[in-house]
Amino acid sequence: MSAAASTRALSTLAFATLIFVAFLMGANHVAARLAFDHGADVATAVATRSLVTAIITGTLVVAGGVSFGVNARQRRALLLIGSLVGIQSMWIYASVARLPVALALLAFNTYPLTTALWVRALYRQQLERRLLVTMGVLLIGLALALDVFGATSGLGAAEQWRQMGVGVGFALAASLTFGLALALTQYEAGSVDGRLRSFVIMAMVGLWALGGVAWQGGFHWPTAAAGWWGLALLSLFYGTGITILLTLLPRWGVVGNTAIMNVEPVFALVLAWVILNQRIAPIQIVGALIVVGAVIALGMRSRRPAAVRQAD
Repeated sequence: MSAAASTRALSTLAFATLIFVAFLMGANHVAARLAFDHGADVATAVATRSLVTAIITGTLVVAGGVSFGVNARQRRALLLIGSLVGIQSMWIYASVARLPVALALLAFNTYPLTTALWVRALYRQQLERRLLVTMGVLLIGLALALDVFGATSGLGAAEQWRQMGVGVGFALAASLTFGLALALTQYEAGSVDGRLRSFVIMAMVGLWALGGVAWQGGFHWPTAAAGWWGLALLSLFYGTGITILLTLLPRWGVVGNTAIMNVEPVFALVLAWVILNQRIAPIQIVGALIVVGAVIALGMRSRRPAAVRQAD
């Protein structure tokens, strides 16, 4: 996949599709927290959603007559990407289990920045100055939303990070691994049929999660109806969202366009407030709105004519 894909202008439909995927992924994490609050654990949730998605995408591969033929480089890339997404899945759910959903996702959604940095490091692709500036604004919004100095909570920086540090650490680690997975998906496996790519990656994630289940002594299923609803909905939302993302995003380009997904925590914030009664402080909401504004700016940038962008 050439570097040109990373600067391809997004159509209105493509932009709306990424916003829809952001909603699905935000809803998936709220559903996951619902499952966690009623007896399910991280490995069980990841295994369930990934294997369900693998079965569905595998059915699409067979029904569509998609060839399983890939070259050796693509095969290695798909196995590595699947492993990275498996690790990322465990880490982000571990963060969601420890933090308010919106805050976990705000930390995780630095992955557009880590994706761009991985692409720069591995493939020497130059990054637009406007993109870097916008990502800086995103980080300011994230800092406010996460209350990094503990000013809003009144706890002070040390106590704030004692309580939040592990959860934020898991989210940032998930951001690094997912950013690398997206970069490799475009540049190493972008020519693989999207259905086959999604199937192999989800099957690998499922195998990773089954290993986690075995290590902890078996599945830990929900103990109440609400938990079962959460497990079912997270499988539905995640399966739909990740399949769309892995199928279409490599065509549009991962650098810059992934930042549109930063609206995901805002969807999660609203859903967690309505469903889980989770609340955050007004200044944190301001931070979330800064993130949304930066996302809109990136979306508009992606749809501007190439000649105009080159003039920046």
